[in-house]
Amino acid sequence: MIYDLAIIGGGPAGYTAAELAGKNGLKTVLFEKNNLGGICLNEGCIPTKTLLYSAKVYQTARDAAKYAISCENVAFDLPKIIARKTKIVRKLTAGIRAKMNEAGVETVIGEAIVKAKGEERKATEIECNGQIYSANKLLLCTGSETVVPPIPGLKETAFWTSREALENKEVTESLLIIGGGVIGIEFASFFNTLGAKVIVVEMLDEILPGIDKQLSALLRNELLKKGIEFHLSSRVVSVNGRQIEIEKAGEKSISEASKILLSVGRKPVLTGFGLETLNVKLSGNGLKVNEYMQTSHPDIYACGDITGFSLLAHTAVREAEIAVGHILGKNEKMSYKAIPGVIYTNPETASVGKTEETLQAENTAYTVKQLPMAYSGRFVAENEQGNGVCKIIEGEDGTILGVHILGNPASEIIVIAGIAIEKGIKADELKTMIFPHPTVGEIIKETL
Repeated sequence: MIYDLAIIGGGPAGYTAAELAGKNGLKTVLFEKNNLGGICLNEGCIPTKTLLYSAKVYQTARDAAKYAISCENVAFDLPKIIARKTKIVRKLTAGIRAKMNEAGVETVIGEAIVKAKGEERKATEIECNGQIYSANKLLLCTGSETVVPPIPGLKETAFWTSREALENKEVTESLLIIGGGVIGIEFASFFNTLGAKVIVVEMLDEILPGIDKQLSALLRNELLKKGIEFHLSSRVVSVNGRQIEIEKAGEKSISEASKILLSVGRKPVLTGFGLETLNVKLSGNGLKVNEYMQTSHPDIYACGDITGFSLLAHTAVREAEIAVGHILGKNEKMSYKAIPGVIYTNPETASVGKTEETLQAENTAYTVKQLPMAYSGRFVAENEQGNGVCKIIEGEDGTILGVHILGNPASEIIVIAGIAIEKGIKADELKTMIFPHPTVGEIIKETL
């Protein structure tokens, strides 16, 4: 049997593409070597947000007196928090399997290896579990893996990656996190809330690279108030058991921690599935693709982290829709104009579109409008003694170029801004829209 489409990798890009292809009549086979859902569902997005929500509920209970509620003897049970996380992951994984069955997708659990595909060969051959599968089109969605830097002594230490941190059932006394990106900061927030001493070491001069620097600094200040320690413009140069040597501007110091969490970034998975046998080109540290997610070989597509461009699950989902659409004869192009980024700390931070730093580098004229989140009545009612900011960046003609929000629930209202940016809506146009009252989302209209 020759399949219309073979997909390697069952993460957000892979299972989205498989479902869409199957529902549109393409004979589809999906290969996944571990668990459906990929890193996002099993070791990333969903489990971390499950833990963070438990931490948020715990913090809310501790702060109940602010809302005229009495809560005594507030405590948490970390093993039960981890068990709840595992239950949710299993439930959602089962949901993906059901979707694949409903779409008529053949799912194969095992390590898939691609055989060479020359220009003269129409079908790609893939070996998995001792069987050969052939397909006219191939979609690569192999995801990414944790970067492990060559820090002396690190490999001799039982350090954590996100995988181990998500399975830990005891609150560590102290935790040093190497890397102040999204993953590192979210784990910093979680373990800090549960009472651990948390230290974050970041090589750059601010946490959350790529996020609007003003908001990054404001969030860092909020986390500082909660007791998290930050070492910026610093790097870990060696590890010796509990002692971690940190260097800043040529000067070295020693910090101690009972656990180390490595969170310096992720890189595309390009090995282990026969990529070297395919006639495809690389770009940077990932696969080169065009606006239809095609690689340099017209029958081979790539989506998600493997491209090395935007390592976000929601980006991968949209890329999968574009790729399958192109296979089906559509010519819709991938747009990266409005990809939201969210940090699920407490408070949350969300951004979409251009930052001031990007616009300055592009020498693009812009204006900034911003308001404290306290201008939203709903925000004040639900965030006692809390604050934040809504920052909107406009072009010279009033087109909304970027929106950056610090304050709960930024993750839920940033989509309004994303739609405006993607569709090129101007501030005056968006301001004529009727926002329900009272909602935190009204802050966008108030800021315009």
